[in-house]
Amino acid sequence: MKAGSGIGDRILLEDNHLILVNKLPGEIVQGDKTGDEPLSDLVKRYLKDKYKKPGDAFLGTVHRIDRPVSGVVIYAKTSKALERMNALLRERKLGKTYWAVTGSPPEGEGRLSGWLRKNQQRNKSYVVDEKTKGALFAELEWKQQATSDRYMMLLVHPMTGRHHQIRVLLAHAGAVIRGDLKYGARRHARRGCGLGERRWLISRDASGTTSGRSTRLCGP
Repeated sequence: MKAGSGIGDRILLEDNHLILVNKLPGEIVQGDKTGDEPLSDLVKRYLKDKYKKPGDAFLGTVHRIDRPVSGVVIYAKTSKALERMNALLRERKLGKTYWAVTGSPPEGEGRLSGWLRKNQQRNKSYVVDEKTKGALFAELEWKQQATSDRYMMLLVHPMTGRHHQIRVLLAHAGAVIRGDLKYGARRHARRGCGLGERRWLISRDASGTTSGRSTRLCGP
């Protein structure tokens, strides 16, 4: 186990600008009102110990993943890299793919969309009418990958970046994610809900390295 954080074996990629980490179900990406220790603090301690930094290491959170969801989390090691990654997210130049284990339909492949409104107190989003105050448009593409007697696995590509968009849109379509109690699952899954962020397509010049090349990174 690495000194300080114990997450050395969960680091998927690291260079001078970015560090990508495999997030486990139940972990939070950065600090919130729960007061639980976030993954970002573990990564900071890892960097501090690895590079013998006398002070706190800079670490910028590029994006977040819901607490019950596993997947690849990207952190920036420099403020310049954080600015570049944020710009790529805004311009939708970073490709992101999820795997979702669901109960019922949909089958085949297709696209889901709707207007979502977040309830801050419940930390939950709802599908609402387009004219609802505060409603934001959400959209995703999905494709069935495998099936069993009780579940099916979908490959999901979010087209927007709304709160809980994959979980709520699939549930609204009758395809509740396995173990996702907040959105209608009947029972808890011991290893977190059946949703994982599994693949990023990252432009290498995003972090100031080898221009004109891309990296396709898959989580475990």
